[in-house]
Amino acid sequence: MTSTTVQPGFRATKPRTGDGTSITSTYTALSQRVREAGLLGRTHTYYMVTLGVLTLALAGCVAGFVLLGDSWFQLLIAGALGIVMTQFAFVTHEAAHRQVFESGPVNDRVGRLLANGLVGISYSWWMTKHTRHHANPNKIGKDPDIDMDVIVFTPESAAEPRGRFFSLIHRFQGWLFFPLLTLEGLNLHVVALRSLFASKPSRERTVELALIITRLTVVTALIFWALPLGLAFAFIGVELAVFGVYMGASFAPNHKGMKIVAADEKLDFLSKQVLTSRNIRGGWFMNVLMGGLNFQIEHHLFPSMPRPHLIKARLMVREHCQRLGMPYTETNLFHSYMIVVRYLNEVGLKARDPFDCPMFHQLRGR
Repeated sequence: MTSTTVQPGFRATKPRTGDGTSITSTYTALSQRVREAGLLGRTHTYYMVTLGVLTLALAGCVAGFVLLGDSWFQLLIAGALGIVMTQFAFVTHEAAHRQVFESGPVNDRVGRLLANGLVGISYSWWMTKHTRHHANPNKIGKDPDIDMDVIVFTPESAAEPRGRFFSLIHRFQGWLFFPLLTLEGLNLHVVALRSLFASKPSRERTVELALIITRLTVVTALIFWALPLGLAFAFIGVELAVFGVYMGASFAPNHKGMKIVAADEKLDFLSKQVLTSRNIRGGWFMNVLMGGLNFQIEHHLFPSMPRPHLIKARLMVREHCQRLGMPYTETNLFHSYMIVVRYLNEVGLKARDPFDCPMFHQLRGR
């Protein structure tokens, strides 16, 4: 089987298990087991090695850029750079969740440096948006990840009229999803700057603006200084496209096509996190490839758990869900993308036909 879901008949709204125990108290027990197993402890060596390897990879990209000079093989360096930037973004995500160091301020300083100064995205914007997502995953009106955008994630959003252009995109958005991700890298840079300029003055805002403007300006200037105009544009385009697709393809399988929580629906913490999340099989390799996002269920239940411990926590969480009769969903990466495309197409069909003529229906109704 390509997908596993334990007990699909589970009712998300029931507050108690079959023996009368509250689901909330069972999460407390699960959390205690996880803590006693040492799975919430920091793994400094892992992250130091990871950052060391990524730094060497970045240095290799820089060396390759210098040595190749005026050559279209530079586009291979651009693609590699997009991959390395995404991997650094994964570590930034983990620092934001306090997974890397014990100290919150140290995590914030490292995360801010990596996000703004290296990757070119806003750490504070990411923290605000991602915290809201974790608090209410897939909940209408609460999760910013399913808010209306170029892509719509709920039938209600798809049904809202936005003009012919967006309606046409929505109707085929499943097939357009991955091509549109090629623009996500550029979008992340733009959103970062826009959010920082719009935020209230503060020391953190000043630091972030200084870091991100320096990063984007210096890197762009060096590329255009070192390469011919056409090749420079192509280099930046490839780097942004790879970065955007890699980021989107890593985050998209986690919740798209899973339970959508109505605005007025109340769920306990365990149900809310498990029923809206999907794991991706693949063991340690997938854990590296997706930055721990492949264990999305465990990550949502224990956001501060370091990446290496998620694979062990999976066994405990899956057993716990099976005992409760609660769905625990996992599949392979390819199948998860099929689910995402199918779900987005189904949602998009709710969009109004961009070539629909209101006059035709008025005359037809006579």
